[in-house]
Order: sequence, then C-alpha cells, then structure tokens
Amino acid sequence: MDKQATLGFILIGIVLVVWMSMNAPSPTQHPTTADSLSVVQTRPEKITPPARSTTPPPADSTGKFFRGLEGGAEKRLVVTTDQYIAELSTRGGMLRKWELRKYLTWQKHPVHLVDYARGGDFSLLLSSADGKLINTRTLNFAGDFPNWKAVTLSGTDSFSVDLVLSIGSGQRIVRRYTFFNGRYSFDSETIFENMQSAVANFEYQIIWETGLPYAEANSVDESRFAKALAFSGGEVSDIDAASEGDMPVRDISGTTDWVAIRNKYFTLAMIPDANQNQGAFLQGKHVPMPDHGVREEYSAAIKMPLRGNQRESGRVTVYLGPLEFDEIKSYSRNLDKILELGPAWIIRPISEYVILPVLEFLRAIIPNFGVVIIVFSILIKIVLHPLTKSTLKSSRQMQALQPLMTEIREKHKDDPQKMNHAIMNLYKDYGINPAAGCLPLLLQMPILFALYAVFSSSIELRQANFFGWIHDLSIPDVVFTLPFTLPLFGIRDVSGLALAMGVTMFLQQKMTITDPRQKAMVWMMPIMMTLLFNSFPSGLNLYYFVFNVLSIVQQMWLNKKHGNEPLRKVDPKKAGGFMGRLTRDLPKLK
Repeated sequence: MDKQATLGFILIGIVLVVWMSMNAPSPTQHPTTADSLSVVQTRPEKITPPARSTTPPPADSTGKFFRGLEGGAEKRLVVTTDQYIAELSTRGGMLRKWELRKYLTWQKHPVHLVDYARGGDFSLLLSSADGKLINTRTLNFAGDFPNWKAVTLSGTDSFSVDLVLSIGSGQRIVRRYTFFNGRYSFDSETIFENMQSAVANFEYQIIWETGLPYAEANSVDESRFAKALAFSGGEVSDIDAASEGDMPVRDISGTTDWVAIRNKYFTLAMIPDANQNQGAFLQGKHVPMPDHGVREEYSAAIKMPLRGNQRESGRVTVYLGPLEFDEIKSYSRNLDKILELGPAWIIRPISEYVILPVLEFLRAIIPNFGVVIIVFSILIKIVLHPLTKSTLKSSRQMQALQPLMTEIREKHKDDPQKMNHAIMNLYKDYGINPAAGCLPLLLQMPILFALYAVFSSSIELRQANFFGWIHDLSIPDVVFTLPFTLPLFGIRDVSGLALAMGVTMFLQQKMTITDPRQKAMVWMMPIMMTLLFNSFPSGLNLYYFVFNVLSIVQQMWLNKKHGNEPLRKVDPKKAGGFMGRLTRDLPKLK
C-alpha cells in the first residue's frame, strides 16, 4: 500500500468519523420527570402565545360564551385494545392516558405517550366572538357513560363515544372519538353545531401541547432524535430545539398532510382528512435536565377551517405508537417520512428497499435479533465480495510492488519529479491502478451509512436480547466502567463489542499494511474507530465485528489461493483505462 492508497483510507476514515460523530449518541444520561415545566401553547392568527401558567385563569378568561364550563365532576372512560390502554376524560374532552401494552421503558414500566401528570393532551384552541382565547383543556365536557366505564375491544371491534361541550341554546361542540382494535390510532371528529355566533376568526386548532414522555435511559441520545415535523406541499418541514436556549417556531400556511412529534422510537401524528385543513403550527423548547441530561419538548397544531355554517365538522386520525416502518407506512400520506433512514438522494432508498426488507424477512424466520444481524452480515459480505476481492487484490499487488518502488525512491531521492514519473510508469508496466483499492471502499460507503441509519433508530433492536451481557441491541453493551472519564471523548463505560471490533480492525490493518513507513496506520485507525463506536448501539457494533471477522477470513483465503502469484508486466497495447490515460504522455526513464 503506497501513499496514495493510504491517503484514500485516511480520507474514507475521516468521512466515517465526521459523519458518524455528528450522529453519535452522547454518554448515558437518565431522564427525569419534567412535570413542573411550562409548555408553550399555539394559537390562531399566527401570534406566538404566552407560556401556560400553573395558576388558575382569571374569572373572566372564558368570556360570556364559555363562562361556567370549568367546573363540574370529571368522568373517565377506559378503552383497552390489543395494542394500548386509552383513558378519556371529560375534563377538556382529552386523552388522559395512552399506555402501550407491548413496549416497556428502560425501567421496565409500560411506555406512556401521554403525560398523565400534566392532565393529558389533545385539546382545541379557538377564539370566541367576544375576544377570548379558549383552550378547551380547562373546560368540562359531558359524556353519556358512567364514571370509569371500561370498554375492551378484540378482533375487528371498534367503539365510538361523544364528549359534548354545550354553551346553551342548541350551541355545542362535540368531540367524537372512535377506537379500533388492531391499530395504534383512533379517529377524532370535531363537530360544531350552531356555533357561528360564538366562534370568531373562521379557524380553530387541534393541538398537542405537552410533547411525548421519554422512555429511554439516555435522555441526550433520545433528544437527538426528538423533533416536530409537518408534511406540506410535498416536503417535510421540521423544527429541532437541539441547543440550550432554542425555542424554534414554524407557522405553515396551506393544506398540510400531517403534523407529528417524535422521540427516538415513538411518535404522535395527527393526520387530517385530505384537503380539510389550512395549515399547521410547530413549536419547540430545549430544557436542560439534572446530571447533564436534556429534554426537548414540542407542541404541534393542525389549523382547521370554520366557514360559519350551522353545522360543520373536521376529522383527524391520531397515531400514537412505535416508529415501526410497516406500521407507519400503512397510513400512506407519506407518513413514513417521519422515520430517519438517511438522506433521500441515495441513503434512504438503500435503507428502505434493501436493508429493512431483508431484516424483516430474516426476523420472520429467526427469533433472536442478534443472530439476525450475524446472518445479515454474512449476506452483505457475500454481496460485497466482488468489491472487497478487488480491494484485497489491489492491496496484494501494491505490496508486491513495494521492493521495486523502494528501489526507485532510493535511485531518484534527489529528484521527486523523476521519482513520481518512474513510479507511474511502474504502475503502467504492471497494469496496476493505485486507486483501485480505494474505489470499492468508496462504493461501500452508502451501504455503511444506510446500515448506521437503520441500526441507530430501528425499534426492532430496542430491548432485543442477544446473549450474555448483551441484553439490549439498541444501546452500548457495557463490560466495565473506568474509574475516570477519558478526556476529549467523555468515555467511562466501555463497550465489549466496540473493543472486539477494534481488535478485528487491527488484525485487518496488520495483514494489509506491510510498508514500514505506514506502521502508524496499523493502530491509528483501529483506536480511532473503537473510541467512536464505543457509544454506538451494540447491534451496529455486532454487525461491524462480524463483518470484520468475515473480511479477515476472506483475506486469508485469497492470500492462500493467490498469494504466490508473481507480478507480470502487461502488454503495453493493453494498458488502457485509468492508468493508460494517466501515463500515456509520461516519458520513459532510462
């Protein structure tokens, strides 16, 4: 391997390090509750609203139309399906609870996607005709059911219930909920009856104010994936409160297909009926937490039209569930754009149409996801065999040329121009392209990036047990903890699979690099990549470890089969291609 090939490997390593370090999770931080945090509300008329106060509103805050609707007894309705347990409340006509039955937090409690401690979510925001901003979360709806009524759905069952806010004289707002078994979503229809004289601005908003509760051990990592999104005009708009002090806002006018709030593995999405809305509003907040943790909170709203008719309604489908690709994809309307599968121009197609289907197929026949990753590594290695074979062949040829190149360097050490010409002619004489070893690696880069995107955020790896100490393939596998924090890298917990991957990379470099001047490469890249991969999910490190082991076996086999083949000069007439064009006009040295 000469300087050009070495430079190629260094450049590839830099690209990997920079790209992956930008997406790498930070050291583990445990989330803490944020019940006392205020959440910014959205409102009509594109006005940034004040933070929600914990003190009771003034007595006249509801105005003459909604006065007296804040009191009364609260009733609850519980709906249980195979996927979730939902709790509806007459207070605000909102969801008070949404508990997923098949997913647990890092503390082994059921995952909740509604912040119960903050009174629930999914309310209406509107302007009354007497100039009051009304958030229905403070108002008491009526429900025709006994308190704590329980409904259990199975098979293809569905269930509908109306929550009614009556302001008198036949004027009322009805919130109709329809739940289905077998889905992570429900339908919500909002009906306005004779409200044209009570509601102003020809608009109301369906809002989600309190974000999504965190469910993972590393709050910094979970925040890295957290954001609010909207799909409008054929493209995704998003906001990300990534830094301390960030409070991003995005106001979207025109028909919007959906709005969503996501964390690492779960999402809320509100999907209005096609062409039945007039925009969206997104807002976020970055909140530092104890122990160097962080929390990102987002609110989202769909702007719905009111045309002043005696009766009018609007409907949305609300998805509250896992970011599982097939599940999300089934809702159409480009809802799968919520998932981060890499840049759309090349990485995402590989993730979506190659990697995910193969993993899904393997998972259907292999129960252990760790074994799935091992088999997947073997399949990828087989597919990439022609490329890696070309890389190893080029490396072997460059090693065979080293004595001749050393001789040329000694002969022309005082004339760099002659030395370079002589080396280029040497390449031409033996038909060797010094860039041939780097090109296959560059061609593999999109696949590697796609694998990183899938393995970093795939919910299938979440809490997936492999064996021994590897009990969750979505987080680093810690084998021991250092008594100090490693400077610059902030590492205390050491990953066993990252160490194993570093060892296999060292062995590869040792077998490949024979030039004494490049000894630093033997250990530099393995150490650098081990430190970088230490905080990556163990599933990703397992893949790279197995892939490296297979590469070592492949290299040993090719060396045994072709290692004794002597270098042969090529016919000058056949020296075409890259090296032929590069050296065509070089003078022959005597």
